[in-house]
Amino acid sequence: MVICAVIMAGGSGTRLWPLSRAAHPKQFLALHGDDTMLQSTVKRLEGLNIESTITICNEEHRFFVAEQLREINKLGSIILEPVGRNTAPAIALAALSSQEDEDPLLLVLAADHVIQDEVSFTKSVVDAIPLAESGKLVTFGIVADNPNTGYGYIKKGESQGPGFSVDTFVEKPSFEIAKEYLKSGDYFWNSGMFLFKASRYLEELKKYRPDIYEACRLSMKDTSKDNDFLRVNEAVFDACPSESIDYAVMEKTDDAVVVPMDAGWSDIGSWSSLWNISEKDCNGNAAQGDVILHDVNNSYIRTDGKLVAAIGVDDLVIVSTKDVLVVAHKDSVQDVKIVSEKIKSESRPEWKHHREVYRPWGKYDSIDSGARYQVKRITVKPGAKLSLQMHHHRAEHWVVVSGTAKVTNGEKTFILSENESTYIPLGVVHAMENPGKVDLELIEVQSGSYLGEDDIVRFKDRYGRAPK
Repeated sequence: MVICAVIMAGGSGTRLWPLSRAAHPKQFLALHGDDTMLQSTVKRLEGLNIESTITICNEEHRFFVAEQLREINKLGSIILEPVGRNTAPAIALAALSSQEDEDPLLLVLAADHVIQDEVSFTKSVVDAIPLAESGKLVTFGIVADNPNTGYGYIKKGESQGPGFSVDTFVEKPSFEIAKEYLKSGDYFWNSGMFLFKASRYLEELKKYRPDIYEACRLSMKDTSKDNDFLRVNEAVFDACPSESIDYAVMEKTDDAVVVPMDAGWSDIGSWSSLWNISEKDCNGNAAQGDVILHDVNNSYIRTDGKLVAAIGVDDLVIVSTKDVLVVAHKDSVQDVKIVSEKIKSESRPEWKHHREVYRPWGKYDSIDSGARYQVKRITVKPGAKLSLQMHHHRAEHWVVVSGTAKVTNGEKTFILSENESTYIPLGVVHAMENPGKVDLELIEVQSGSYLGEDDIVRFKDRYGRAPK
C-alpha cells in the first residue's frame, strides 16, 4: 500500500512567544535539536515506506517550508491555503490532491511535535497500517504518564487488533478529572496524528460535512502551480467552513480506531513543556545560549544573543531575544499567549516579527532606528536577488561588508565589493543580487519621512511578490 505523508505546517505557536511569532512560528524553529521542527518531522519518516509527502501551509510561510525542506532534500508537494480553515479542510485538500497516486494511505502529522523515541513511533504507524487498509480511520493515542490538563483525551473501547475502537473524544479536563483518567488506564492523550485511506476520509467528510467536502473539491478543481507551490481557488476556499477533523469526522464516524503510541511525544505547547523534554543540569535547569546561573533551580533560560545572568531564583522561564525579554513563573507560562494578544491589539510589531526577519532571498536585522532613519544589516544568499523596486518616501545607502553585490541603481548596473557603497535616491528604481558563492553582507542606511516595509513598489520579483 502506498503511504503519503501529510505535514500540517500551519499555526502560530503563540504560547512560545517571543521566540515563536506569527511571521516565524515554532514549526520553523530549532527548539529541540539542530533541525527545525518541520525538518525533524520529515526526517522521522525515514523508517517508513513513504512514497510521497504533501506539506500544507499558508502563503506567508511558503518560503520557510520550501527552503527548509530543500535543505534536507525532501521538498515534495506544497499546498498553499489562502486562508486558515482548520484541519478538516486542510486534510481534504491533501486527500483530493493525492488521489492521483492510487488512493494512498494518508499519514497526517503536525509539523510542530517532538517525538523522542522514533523506533516506537515507527512501530505504532506500522501496527496501524492493516487497520487503515481495512477502511478504519486511525488516530494515535499517546500513552499518558501524568494528569495533563493541556491535552484532549480519547477513551478507548473494544479491542481492535493492535488498537481499540474509539469510545469518546474528551475535551481538556480539569486536574481532578485528568487524575481519574490516568488512574483508569482507559484514556490516551489526543495526539492529532492520523492514518487512513484518502478515499475513506473523503467519504466520511462528504457524509458528515458535505459543505466542507464540496468547498474543498471545487477549490481543487481550479488550481495553479507557482514554482514549488500549488495554489487552490482562493474565493471558493475562503467560503469553506472552518472545522477540526475531530469535530467534522472523527467524533461522528463509526470507524474511528485509536492505536496507542508511547514514543516520548510532546506538542511543546508551552515553555514549561519545552523544559520538560530538555536536557537539564544537576539543579534541574535547562539553559541555552550565553547564560550564567547562581543558586537557580528547575528553570528554563534561553538567550539568542546578550548574556543572561540569573541569581537566586527557582521555577522560572527566562527567554531573551534581540528585541524582547520574557520572565515568567513556570506555572504561569500559559498566560504568555495573553501577553502576545495584548501586544497584537496594541499593533506593536513584536507580536508578528522578530528584529531579525527572514525573506526568500535571505534575512535582515534592524539594528538601529530613530526619527527619519533606520539601519539594517542585510544578508543575501548566494544566487539570490531582491526585487526590482522603488520607494516613495525613503532614500537608501548600501555599504558592502563582505561578499559581492550586483547592483541596479536607476539606469546603471555594476558590481560592489567589500568596503564599497552606493547611494539610491528617493524614487529611483533599484535591485540587488548576490552573484557570488558566499553570503553577501551589507549595511543599509535608510532615511526619509516614512520607513515602513509597505513603502515598496515591486516591478519584478523572482519569488512571485510583484503584481501580475
